[in-house]
Amino acid sequence: MHQALASARLASEHEDVPVGAVVVLDGRVIGIGENRREVDQDPTAHAEIVALRDAARALSTWRLDGATVYVTLEPCVMCAGALVAARVARVVFGASDEKAGAVGSRYNLLSDPRLLHEVDIRAGVLELEASQQLSSFFEARR
Repeated sequence: MHQALASARLASEHEDVPVGAVVVLDGRVIGIGENRREVDQDPTAHAEIVALRDAARALSTWRLDGATVYVTLEPCVMCAGALVAARVARVVFGASDEKAGAVGSRYNLLSDPRLLHEVDIRAGVLELEASQQLSSFFEARR
């Protein structure tokens, strides 16, 4: 999670919301991403999507069976869908997202038995640090 927080700091350096994600498989990092919507002008460039793409390239497959994704903010609907589609085993996140969270706050797509794959969830890891990064970013904008 510390590496995801560091990645989130990179996002704020290019005026993106500070969210970072890291994909780990068998104890090694295989994908890293930070929000890049502003810098890439891409609405799908959320940290999780960037990290999943990086991991898929590293493994030469879209199937990320057994992987754990660490992300500083609870994934949205788009990212939760991508996590299910990638077949990741586990998601660990820091801050909850009461407005757009799809992993327990608004929806719970990762544990929906109607989908083809369910993902284990651990919430609140380094929540204070992740929340502070986000709060500081938005306070600076006001």
